[in-house]
Amino acid sequence: MTQVLFVCMGNICRSPTAEGIFRHKLREAGLESAVQTDSAGTHSYHIGKAPDARSQAEARGRGIDISDLRARQVDAYDFEAFSHILAMDEANLQWLHAEAPSVAKDRIEPMLQYGQQHSTLWVPDPYYGGDDGFPHVFDLIEDAADGLLAALRERYHL
Repeated sequence: MTQVLFVCMGNICRSPTAEGIFRHKLREAGLESAVQTDSAGTHSYHIGKAPDARSQAEARGRGIDISDLRARQVDAYDFEAFSHILAMDEANLQWLHAEAPSVAKDRIEPMLQYGQQHSTLWVPDPYYGGDDGFPHVFDLIEDAADGLLAALRERYHL
C-alpha cells in the first residue's frame, strides 16, 4: 500500500485540507484501499484539535468533510511508515529534512510540485489572515492533489 503524509506547521489548516481533498479524490477514483493518507504538523501547537473552523467550512462548501481529522505532530515513525511526505511550505520542508533519517529524505517533497495550474511551490498559511485565504489554499491544494493522484497512478499502476 502507498502511504502519503501531508505536513504543515500546526496540522489544523493546510495539511488536513490536503488530506481531506486527497482522500475525497481517492474515494471518487475507487482507490481508497490502495493509498493510505494522514496529516501532521511540524509543531505541537494544536495536538488533538479539529481542523480550523474556516478550513472545515471551505471544505464542507466544496463537498468534503474534514471534521473527523485531529492534529498531531510528525514523529520518527512517520519517516519509516510513509512513502511520500509532502510539505506545504519551505519552512516545513526544511524542518522535515532536518529531522528525517537519511534514508527518508528522498521521500520528502513540496506538495505543490504536483500542481498543474499554479506556478508556486508553497501553500501560504491562511491561519492569521482573513477568511479569503482559505479558498485560495483549497484551490492550490486541489490542483496539486489532482497531479499527485495522476503521478501515483502512473508510478504504482493504480
